[in-house]
Amino acid sequence: MTTTMKTKQKIINAAIELLNVNGYTGTSVRDIANRAKVNVANISYYFVSKEGLLEYLVSNFFEGYFLVIENVFRSSENTSAKETLKQFVRETLIYQKQHHLLTRFVCREITLETTLIREVMTTYLTKEKYYLIALFEKGIKDGEFRDISIPYTIIQLKGFLSTPYLQTQYISEVLHIIPTEEYFLNQYMKQIEVWLEGMVYMPTTEERSLTAI
Repeated sequence: MTTTMKTKQKIINAAIELLNVNGYTGTSVRDIANRAKVNVANISYYFVSKEGLLEYLVSNFFEGYFLVIENVFRSSENTSAKETLKQFVRETLIYQKQHHLLTRFVCREITLETTLIREVMTTYLTKEKYYLIALFEKGIKDGEFRDISIPYTIIQLKGFLSTPYLQTQYISEVLHIIPTEEYFLNQYMKQIEVWLEGMVYMPTTEERSLTAI
């Protein structure tokens, strides 16, 4: 990595750390420069302003995220809707865990009504919604999914996926575990699968027979 790239990465790392602790409004450009041990001018050079740095962080998170989920949906042509949804959940949780500090910051930021977030909602998140609607429609058509309300199911699913980063302290208090631990990730995937089995997936013939008894 060149000196230029090292400097830029140091700024990014310092910004993510401070923004997680102090929030966007509570973090100044000078704070970030001091933590990164660089000159304030370096931040202006790479990102123009604190707003530019924020835009970079959010966009960079979603660019990486969409590389992951586009790969899931690209490889789903010969895969059932049920298996594709399982893979979507698994790959999303893994990506978020790998970038847990940035994920936590982005999850908080997209709850705010700002110009940047509106732009994100109309680009990245609209694209994600398109993929999920198509997946749920396919699952219903193929008889794999129940006749669910697709919009509300997407909202509930997204709630599950963001909860570890919006409710980190609460999860630690209730479960006595840090949401970034591998054990939590595995258990959480199982709990989402239980929800999907009960609310989304169509019962198998065997399950319907047992219910009828």
